[in-house]
Amino acid sequence: MSSERFAQLQTIAGPVSRETFDRLTAFEAVFQRWAKRINLSAPSTLGALWERHILDSAQLLRLAPEAKHWVDVGSGGGFPGAVIAILLGDRPDCSVQLVESNRKKAAFLVAALNEVGIAPRVHARRIEDSYALTGTPEVVTARALAPLPLLLALTEPWLAHGARALFHKGRDYRREVEESINEWRFDLVEHADKVDAAAVILEVSNPRRISPGAASRKPSV
Repeated sequence: MSSERFAQLQTIAGPVSRETFDRLTAFEAVFQRWAKRINLSAPSTLGALWERHILDSAQLLRLAPEAKHWVDVGSGGGFPGAVIAILLGDRPDCSVQLVESNRKKAAFLVAALNEVGIAPRVHARRIEDSYALTGTPEVVTARALAPLPLLLALTEPWLAHGARALFHKGRDYRREVEESINEWRFDLVEHADKVDAAAVILEVSNPRRISPGAASRKPSV
């Protein structure tokens, strides 16, 4: 099982050391332990944590292999932020900052990353209160956090300074894109989700708010 999982991880995320794999396995165990006390994930997904959450998060690394500064918002149980932090843990030139307003979940993130040997950079604050704390990231991530129009509003202060966003989205993502263009114009690339065939990862950059009158013309995003 261990060798099979290691191969899965390398297929999804690219070259990964055995030490990094061991850290992700340790994180999975810590997550399962804490999940008995606080709500970190839907109970129905705990039996498939490796595939549903860890591998699904790890695939982002292939979409931005050169990025050194990441910010994950609404980090919750650590997906994708904690997974990316572990994957980049042996690169001292990289930083991954996690923003999570729920104090219990933020405490879990700090404890879990410490336990697996990764120095945590967790901001127990609302997203709106964290912009000045993170610096200017290259990549902003979010998973199962909010509809796309709200995600654009929350992350625009970073994206307006050159960051790009990688948002996990489910099968209904096209409706969210259509709703977004009532308020926004942005550059969009759709990436197939390598773990969930019904999902996508939306790469968003260069968001611009539009006036109400312009919304009716609906140019392409």
